[in-house]
Amino acid sequence: MGIFDFLGGVIKPVTDLIDNLTTTDEEKSVLKNELVKIQNSMTMKVLEFQSKLLESQTRLIEAEAKGQSWLQRNWRPITMITFLVLVCMDSFGVLAFRLSGQAWTLLQIGLGGYVIGRSGEKIVGKLKDG
Repeated sequence: MGIFDFLGGVIKPVTDLIDNLTTTDEEKSVLKNELVKIQNSMTMKVLEFQSKLLESQTRLIEAEAKGQSWLQRNWRPITMITFLVLVCMDSFGVLAFRLSGQAWTLLQIGLGGYVIGRSGEKIVGKLKDG
């Protein structure tokens, strides 16, 4: 369930309530228009928040990529290679114990963060060049 589905779910019961009110069609229309304005305002605030969040994540990754330390610049690729080795070892039964569900969740989060981070890094580079 995304944030936009949530916002729609919050607004829908109010819209249904307006439809069931025993007022004139004109008053219902005015109330619905105000409700749509509120929903649009909430949607804009969510988009602004997501934009600022992505921007701050991008700045963080960019700072890491430009860092002075070799480890600071390369910890993400090292982590992903480690995950890859663990997954391969688990798949071929080389590990003494199977990777737990939490390890797979951590892998999914790490992979998602790595992919998003690298994408953000490339986007920032293109924006600065263009």
